[in-house]
Amino acid sequence: MELGSDVAFIAGLIGEPVRAAMLIALLGGRALPAGELAFISNVAPQTASFHLRKLLEASLIAVDKRGKHSYYRLADERVAAALESVAALAPVRNQVDLRSRTRVESERVKELRFARSCYRHLAGQLAVQLNQALIDRTFLVRDSEVTYRLTDLGTAWCRQLGVNIHSSARACLDWTERRPHIGGPLGTALFSRLSELSWIVKNPNSRAVRVTHLGVRELEQQLGITVAAVRQ
Repeated sequence: MELGSDVAFIAGLIGEPVRAAMLIALLGGRALPAGELAFISNVAPQTASFHLRKLLEASLIAVDKRGKHSYYRLADERVAAALESVAALAPVRNQVDLRSRTRVESERVKELRFARSCYRHLAGQLAVQLNQALIDRTFLVRDSEVTYRLTDLGTAWCRQLGVNIHSSARACLDWTERRPHIGGPLGTALFSRLSELSWIVKNPNSRAVRVTHLGVRELEQQLGITVAAVRQ
């Protein structure tokens, strides 16, 4: 009964459309003010405050005070992983659904499916390929169904790349690909370092991530990942 009650409680919180919109907006990893979250979820500021309070009480989000202003963010990576995993349970959209989208919507979906930020790590097709490449090269091995561990080879590769070493990683079920990408401390460190090296660049206006020309070359040379197209 406890498990059922807890699932129902959390599902009710994140299943409400306004709160779902707020949580998805925070998946990009940036802390946002209440006014922006109200605009994104298309509600009045007072209504947004009510929903934010509910999410705070459930520890799904946290608030950072900056002077007189409050900025809201996801509580931690577990919340981001839960949102992606829930979305991955949704039925796969059929071709009729896809054709009904506008061209702009279709392009946005393609961008997010290719590569996007999932809180502080990389998600999408590129992230799934990165995960598999590290396993194929025995840089990563599975400790369990949901955890990975860096091998000595993987540790040496991370040091060479300048990645802050984190031996632990989590298999995060990808929303669009239905396959795991790398989460946890290692996922965060890799995402940060690939951004610092300018292999990938985050879109400031969305969760989409693109690969640079440098990134295309290095990903293929170092990990055998072929990126077919680059959007500059």
